[in-house]
Amino acid sequence: MFTFAAAVFFLIITPGPGVLSAAGVGAAYGMRSGLRYVLGLFIGNILVILAVVTGLAALVLANPLVRNVLFALSTAYLLYLAMRIAFAGSTLAFRPAQSEPGVLAGILLQPINPKAYAVNTALFSGFAIFPDALVVEAIWKLIVVNLIWVPIHVLWVWLGVRLKALNLARERQRLINYAMAGSMLIVVALAVFAELRG
Repeated sequence: MFTFAAAVFFLIITPGPGVLSAAGVGAAYGMRSGLRYVLGLFIGNILVILAVVTGLAALVLANPLVRNVLFALSTAYLLYLAMRIAFAGSTLAFRPAQSEPGVLAGILLQPINPKAYAVNTALFSGFAIFPDALVVEAIWKLIVVNLIWVPIHVLWVWLGVRLKALNLARERQRLINYAMAGSMLIVVALAVFAELRG
């Protein structure tokens, strides 16, 4: 369970379209707008989890080859994302918001967010906690994921609000990107470790 919770933490805290756009909304429109947007992201993420658990999870668990292929694809995407973050240079990898997004914008982002599918596929198919009780496992994972997901997204909104007020030196911005990329690599290592143990 600890390995799963650690993977959830590092997968969610590292930059992807959801957290970066949440930080961007916080930076552009403030905490209240950011929280509305995060509510939409939350609802959208639940929809993605349900899609993974009810569709892909059954396929993955029935066919080890498909499971391994999906695990490899999601791991490759996470490595790609870590490289993009690490080599972003001295610009923080936030995507600026062009107009004030609300709950609906957050809901609509998640079904087209490849990180949401990669993360949830890795989490719900790669970490066997109760292998003989798949429904119990899915419920526990859903609870753990959301206990970590919600505060992290609120934190990213707050960071967006706070970072807007700072004028960081280029070297500090580069170090932040390296730290975010390093967190993503830790997630990949945890996922591979859990897969080898299973």
